[in-house]
Amino acid sequence: MIGSAPQIIGEAPEWLSALEHVSQLAPLDRPVLVIGERGTGKELVAERLHFLSRRWDGPYVKVNCAALSHDLLDSELFGHERGAFTGATERRQGRFELANGGTIFLDEIATASERVQEKLLRVIEYGEFQRLGGEKVLSTDVRVVAATNIDLPSAVRAGKFRADLLDRLAFDVVTLPPLRYRQGDATLLADFFARRMAREMMEDFPGFAPSALAAIEAHTWPGNVRELRNFAQRITARALVTPTLEPIRFDQDALDPFASPFRPPAVLTQEIESPSGRARSNLPTPKLGASFEDQTKLFETALIDAALAAHDGHQGKAAETLGLTYHQFRGLLRKHDYGKKPGKPDQADQP
Repeated sequence: MIGSAPQIIGEAPEWLSALEHVSQLAPLDRPVLVIGERGTGKELVAERLHFLSRRWDGPYVKVNCAALSHDLLDSELFGHERGAFTGATERRQGRFELANGGTIFLDEIATASERVQEKLLRVIEYGEFQRLGGEKVLSTDVRVVAATNIDLPSAVRAGKFRADLLDRLAFDVVTLPPLRYRQGDATLLADFFARRMAREMMEDFPGFAPSALAAIEAHTWPGNVRELRNFAQRITARALVTPTLEPIRFDQDALDPFASPFRPPAVLTQEIESPSGRARSNLPTPKLGASFEDQTKLFETALIDAALAAHDGHQGKAAETLGLTYHQFRGLLRKHDYGKKPGKPDQADQP
């Protein structure tokens, strides 16, 4: 079954620039190296390179180099002959044979052994390889897209990656921006993932509260889009267990699903503070590089939500908790586009 280019969400200029680079490279039948932090979308970009290329109707084969031992990776990529090693009871085709006429995606390429790197060098340059334990030289017509989250030029200087292989892989390089540099995309993605979660639960999605959107945009997301997806779907699932019409608020505790007073001791060589070792604040953490205006909005909306939650939505009591007059509090609601939905009107507003 022939696939199609995957849906990719984002409007930040840095992200659109990377996608434009991908679109320019896709028709060129040359190797491409995709570099980015974990969770930045390297696999999505590799698929896009394939499905926008002239090989779109050919096979698209994925291999995670880090998931296999050196010997198994050799066999997985290039196949093996019967008797090549203990347990090799029959001949097996490798991924380069299976990808003939299409694209092979080599994720975590930096983890490949010296021997595998040498064989990759030859198959990229000449389209030739040998199965493990075999003598016959085989040919294949494959476009190679490789990905890594480390700086390969420095790995070459450290003697951990072959310079000649890097030269062949890097016809051109696509470097993906982390989510923290994609202003506005975190909220777009969170909304997309949350709506998908709500559909799976067959519930209506009530949307995120303004303070939640501000906090999502301000968080640094070290795991990038993958971490954001898990978080957005986690807080949506928790909120919709009991269907509600109230917008979903940011849940600081849900950022770390492992957080618990009963969490086992950390298995690390360095001492870290237990998640239960200090009080956790529900206010968002400041984000370096964010504008003062954005930071102010983030904290003001978080305070508003906390005060409303503490008083069952009563705006008058929420204002008093924050040391504000009722009219000052209402001004903040208007400032941050809360509209008429959140909270309960003061007695003075009752007819």
